[in-house]
Amino acid sequence: MRLLGLDPGLRRTGWGLVEARGNGLHFVAAGIVATDPAHDLAARLDVLYRGLQEVIARHRPGAAAVEETLVNVNAASSLKLGQARGVVLLAAAHAGLEVTEYAAKTVKRAVVGTGAGQKRQVALMVHMLLPGSGELSGDAADALAVAICHAHHHAARVRLDQALAPGRSLREVAG
Repeated sequence: MRLLGLDPGLRRTGWGLVEARGNGLHFVAAGIVATDPAHDLAARLDVLYRGLQEVIARHRPGAAAVEETLVNVNAASSLKLGQARGVVLLAAAHAGLEVTEYAAKTVKRAVVGTGAGQKRQVALMVHMLLPGSGELSGDAADALAVAICHAHHHAARVRLDQALAPGRSLREVAG
């Protein structure tokens, strides 16, 4: 299954795609959708939406995952970030993708092993987990981390659903 990870931002929204095959993850593509701070908010949100539509149409993911954003001290910045996040969610939902959201600590725990991992650690682990991903911007690396997190959580949910399927014996569930 092809998974799209998204790291919302008004200035730069990171996106990253991984292909989950069995227990393996494979890098597909990553990048950013950047907006011009000189333009008004509506124009920037439009650029963000259209850029994500293009990414989704080109790569055809099966699902999307979005990192939850933290509230900034500056209320105006938080509001703008929230609007960008809304556009990111809308673009994925409008394309018919199932969208899952993850807290930043959950993403870091899935990739680094601790919810307190630093941005540099996340980027290094993404590079190690996805050989061939090459040089990535911080936003693209964060988006790939979200995709990796979703791949791990999705696989665990599928295994649990299979284990709890009606008609299975305890011996089958215990393996």
